[in-house]
Amino acid sequence: MTTLICGSFAFDTIMVFPDQFGRHILPDRLHILNVSFMVPTMRREFGGCAGNIAYNLNALGGKAVPMGTVGEDFLPYAQWMDRHGIARGHVTEVPGTYTAQAFITTDLDDNQITAFHPGAMGESHRNRVADAAGVTLGIVSPDGRQGMIDHARQFAEAGIPFIFDPGQGLPMFEGAELLSFVDQADYVCVNDYEAQMLATRTDVSIAKLAARTRAFIVTKGAEGSEIHADGHVYHIPPVRADKVCDPTGCGDAYRAGLLFGLEKGFDWETSGRVASLLGSLKIEYNGTQNHTIDAEAFGERFAKVFGYRLN
Repeated sequence: MTTLICGSFAFDTIMVFPDQFGRHILPDRLHILNVSFMVPTMRREFGGCAGNIAYNLNALGGKAVPMGTVGEDFLPYAQWMDRHGIARGHVTEVPGTYTAQAFITTDLDDNQITAFHPGAMGESHRNRVADAAGVTLGIVSPDGRQGMIDHARQFAEAGIPFIFDPGQGLPMFEGAELLSFVDQADYVCVNDYEAQMLATRTDVSIAKLAARTRAFIVTKGAEGSEIHADGHVYHIPPVRADKVCDPTGCGDAYRAGLLFGLEKGFDWETSGRVASLLGSLKIEYNGTQNHTIDAEAFGERFAKVFGYRLN
């Protein structure tokens, strides 16, 4: 199976301020705020939902085809993709733009100040699902607003089963639009906060939303996840990580695990466990694409954790 991953590519520039923001911000001067933070440490990571999901799915042995729009500064990311065997045939460069980027500054109390520039991501509607031949599975992850709308409709019209993964893009849509996504998708994957927001905005309960899909997946961080499917709720246990470094990108790793399970035809309990283990492996590393996955070692760890082997 070939999985088309519609979503964003982004550079994440992460800086650490070795102090507390509160010591440098005067509460009675917030209306004329003008501050500068010296950040002696900085790293630049390759990110974005399409890039992260494709990285994880490929590493597991799946067949990922990411689709997204990028800027004229994309070359280092393109070289990274080439080194890791990730297809770039449907990564479209938009002249005169930058690739989407987040600039994140964290202080010693883990407070964050983030500036996000969407850049070329806002042109994601330039790509069409029909441009990718041989696709049998898909996902619509956070991207430009019109691109998400168009790609969901195109998957549905082509009869290609797909996951709707609104993520941080959920607030861009009103209730009727979100219901349209749910009804077009075969599967919906959200975290517990997004699930409540989705229910509130659509005025439809989670149980009733789940009934409109083949599977409704809710991730709950350290509490594991739930998969509503076939009239049942499958409770997927969390996997304890050897160490906790950085939760950024764990959700994308989880989604890659789900896609791998769908590609392989696993049952929901096994697919959820693959996803849970993959998210746990990712949290042991800083950044979203710095962990390595060996398919054989992954299978051994799966058997050790869950007591049975992947077929």
